[in-house]
Amino acid sequence: MKILLIEDSKFQRIANGRALIKAGYSVLYAGDGEEGLRAARESIPDLILLDMMLPRVSGLDVLRALKLDVLVKHIPVIVLSGLGQANEAKLLNEGAAAFVLKSEKSFENNSSVLIQAIEGVLTGTKARI
Repeated sequence: MKILLIEDSKFQRIANGRALIKAGYSVLYAGDGEEGLRAARESIPDLILLDMMLPRVSGLDVLRALKLDVLVKHIPVIVLSGLGQANEAKLLNEGAAAFVLKSEKSFENNSSVLIQAIEGVLTGTKARI
């Protein structure tokens, strides 16, 4: 399974990337929204992890662009946000498959919360994290 991680924080890219690799996933990285859109269209990953606070193109605009693009709209997108769950319903309405709140606990146990969300989306179970 190939996962595209669109995240501008180098620390979070590395930490989440390591956890994903340890869990058996192949990981592609993008550091901003523009690069993320390009990578999604070029590599057609199985799943996209998308930070909401990105330079160049915002996470919300990336999500909208992905869901309008015939080539990649089928790819599930898990939204990563540190802004709280207030926007969860809106993001799910925009096409996100799941919402994961970024916090200090996000990195505990090799990012187990994130891995659980990924597995839930890939297996079709609705895990609320």
